[in-house]
Amino acid sequence: MKADAPSYAGDTAAPAAAIALIFGSGVLFSLLDTGAKFLVLNGLAAPFVAWMRFAVHLALVLLLLRAWSNRAVFSVKSLPWQLLRSGFLFGSTFFNFLALKTLQLAETVSIGFFAPMLITALAGPLLGEWAGWRRWSAIVVGFVGVLIVTRPGFGEFGLGHLFAVGSMTCYCFYVILTRRMGARETAESLIFYSALGPVVLMAPAVPLYASMPAEPLHWVVLLSLGLFGGIGHWMLILAFRQATTSALAPYPYLQIVWMVGLGYLVFDQLPDAWTLAGSAVIVASGLYIIHREHRLRLANRSLPTAESETLAKKL
Repeated sequence: MKADAPSYAGDTAAPAAAIALIFGSGVLFSLLDTGAKFLVLNGLAAPFVAWMRFAVHLALVLLLLRAWSNRAVFSVKSLPWQLLRSGFLFGSTFFNFLALKTLQLAETVSIGFFAPMLITALAGPLLGEWAGWRRWSAIVVGFVGVLIVTRPGFGEFGLGHLFAVGSMTCYCFYVILTRRMGARETAESLIFYSALGPVVLMAPAVPLYASMPAEPLHWVVLLSLGLFGGIGHWMLILAFRQATTSALAPYPYLQIVWMVGLGYLVFDQLPDAWTLAGSAVIVASGLYIIHREHRLRLANRSLPTAESETLAKKL
């Protein structure tokens, strides 16, 4: 299951199949959040729900990657870094499930949309990938969008918003570590250890939080979380084999559509005008950053010297 060399020709290539896979992953991730919210509202502890999500995910990864005959699954250059990365992924999931107990689906995903901007900001000191003033302006505007959604100081900001911000922050560090480790670790091991780490690290605490679902439907939803997450991530891998990151980057923002729809169908909740307005600001800022990074790649491709690359970053 090693990724083949991409067949696309340029940064703007986005085959219909790749776009469909991105759409599908967005639907599955939305179903994952919906199922988690349903379970925590029905009395299951968020740590147990998060652990079960990764336990099923781990079983699925072992099956899909044929771990019994694929040595690349277990190959690892730095186990501590693998565990740290998996810990951030678990933290993102855990805090998200806690946030879903009190926030609407649209609120959590709107705050999560700020992740590309925070990644851009952190990539400078952590990866040496410094952003120019235009992208920093977009980051500031995106942060204003987060403030519109959370409205601190106006009676709307609560613990759920803090959990959502914590989830988004953990996800950013997970992505940055993925970038840092991607050249050294196999793709199979990154997928495997991101599921194994949370299962092993949280196993001692599971007896403290485990609570058996009271109804068959709850069992079905609980077991489906790992399927939604595992297949969703696999669809992302397939999509990025066929098209560039910049070509596909705008489409995950459509997840807000699925989240609003599921929030209404399952929980009879619709986001208020502030949430929609803040979401629009965050999405617009994120799309602008994607546009600037695309321009930067094109400029760097045509300007081979270090001085020219520095000049390109000022675009």
